[in-house]
Amino acid sequence: MSRFGRIAGSAQRRRDGVKTKTLNAALAVVRRVLNLASSEWMDEQGMTWLETAPKIKLFPVKGARPPYPLTREEQALLFQELPDHLARMVLFKVNTGLREQEVCGLKWEYEVKVPELDTSVFVIPGERIKNGEERLVVLNRVAKSVVESLRGLHPVYVFVRIPGKDAAARPLTKIYNTAWKAARERAADAWAQKHGEAAPAGFRKIRVHGLKHTFGRRLRAADVTFEDRQDLLGHRSGRITTHYSQAELTSLIEAAERVCDTETRKSPATTWLRRKTG
Repeated sequence: MSRFGRIAGSAQRRRDGVKTKTLNAALAVVRRVLNLASSEWMDEQGMTWLETAPKIKLFPVKGARPPYPLTREEQALLFQELPDHLARMVLFKVNTGLREQEVCGLKWEYEVKVPELDTSVFVIPGERIKNGEERLVVLNRVAKSVVESLRGLHPVYVFVRIPGKDAAARPLTKIYNTAWKAARERAADAWAQKHGEAAPAGFRKIRVHGLKHTFGRRLRAADVTFEDRQDLLGHRSGRITTHYSQAELTSLIEAAERVCDTETRKSPATTWLRRKTG
């Protein structure tokens, strides 16, 4: 059966237990193709492939697991259980709000020096971003410390697995893996042992995307403005988010600084890893 044939059987697939988000993802692809065929794709005579695109409605998503932002205590317990290469990635993620693939695909060529502020930012190309817009990534002191701890290890990618002395560093392709799943289970067990009751279900099954929501929640708790939260989280806002004045960049960096843990002021990445392995 063709892909379109499978889409036509969406109702049956729902009855078969296929998740709504999975069905919507497939329907969104078909809708995108049909829209292109009716607006941009043309034949030799300059006519669009379709006169109009049929309307395809997505299924309403019900019962989806809500995002679970981490508390500071939960974050510390989770980071204690992660291997070093994942700990660096999630520490960066929870301080920048990047998505998993944006972290894994972060390249040194995206770094832009800002000498006036004695720092740098990353500008990720739109084709690497979910909403298709360039993404400005400002670095608070925690994120900056993570970056500096990895500088020079790989010529292309920022986040790599640091090997033994006789091997080369290898780029990382994902955060959500068996090591992540095992670490969150151990962290939840540690929470339960400490508090004498079961850990929150959201913590035991924390998803990588929950780290983005953690960053967003902390920005809001720190009274960062809605506009600045949009820019820091990479949400589509209608503004050209990678063209900022020095004053605007300063404001965004100061906003991102508000989520930093004061205990990690000296050397955040090193401190977290020392806690884990010490």
